[in-house]
Amino acid sequence: MSSNFSARPGAVGDPPQHYGNPLGEQRALANGEAIVDLSDRAVITITGPDRLTWLDSLTSQSVARLVPGESAETLLLDPSGRLEQAIRLVDDGETAWLLVDAAEGPTLTAWLDRMRFMLRVEVVDRSADFDTVGTLGSPDLPAVVTWRDPWLDGPGHTYAASRPDAPWTYSEVVVVRDADLSAFPAAGSLALEALRVAAWRPRLATEGDEKSIPHELDWLRSAVHLSKGCYRGQETIAKVHNLGHPPRRLVMLHLDGSEGVHAVAGSPVLFGDAEVGRVTSAALHFELGPIALAVVKRSVDPAADLVVKADDTFIAAAQEVIVPPDAGAAANVPRLPRLGAVRR
Repeated sequence: MSSNFSARPGAVGDPPQHYGNPLGEQRALANGEAIVDLSDRAVITITGPDRLTWLDSLTSQSVARLVPGESAETLLLDPSGRLEQAIRLVDDGETAWLLVDAAEGPTLTAWLDRMRFMLRVEVVDRSADFDTVGTLGSPDLPAVVTWRDPWLDGPGHTYAASRPDAPWTYSEVVVVRDADLSAFPAAGSLALEALRVAAWRPRLATEGDEKSIPHELDWLRSAVHLSKGCYRGQETIAKVHNLGHPPRRLVMLHLDGSEGVHAVAGSPVLFGDAEVGRVTSAALHFELGPIALAVVKRSVDPAADLVVKADDTFIAAAQEVIVPPDAGAAANVPRLPRLGAVRR
């Protein structure tokens, strides 16, 4: 559906990727002086007195006692603990608002509707009625509700030993569809992507695949409660965190831009001649230059110099560790000797 942002001068794409000055738009967005058109996202509402306890029983975060206006992030996992949905959630006291990528909206709505059973809840896809805009500031938008990203100060467990240098005070604001937002300066989706990559912020549509588990992307920090009641996929969450290690890990890559060739999502990441991972998101940051998020094998040395292959060009890549190789095994259970082994 076309948005009124697409009619702005210089707009490229729908929703617009940029308005002619991607790096300048990044600066404005990072300073809280611009908004981003997210009208291609889905908006789902859940009403009824059982809505929060019901969502709590189905997903990874503890949301049963979410107070009006409080934001949360929660994940829907398959029985093996793999990512199916990443849900941005805010409740206004009467309605739970679920914000997801557009492609996930119909699937999530249908699945939730099937899971209602006899509970007092009603699930409705409201994407035709509401738009979403993104911002890193506090503009006086005509908000229906506002979701504030808990990523950097999430209530869960983080594997990262440090924080990203880039600021990330991100919010998504739900507004009535076709609301007049012409008074607010706009930045394109490329600007938002660059700031997201610099903040190490995973997104299901880019960093996730059919094998992803939350530990690999450091998603326990904002979207998983490690001691709440049972939910689908919880066994894998507990087992990997307490006893094992995630098989892959998220890294940020600082890329050599001297060749003038840019990596793209899907570009292979190499160590020597061996492929050890793939770029999931790539961007040109207004301060950091060419950067990317990538998912690599856990065994890759964090100090190793990597290479990204873009077409026929090999781009040098320096790792910034997000999820370290020793992530997990938090219970520190001693390994038992093998049956029949002789002690010396």
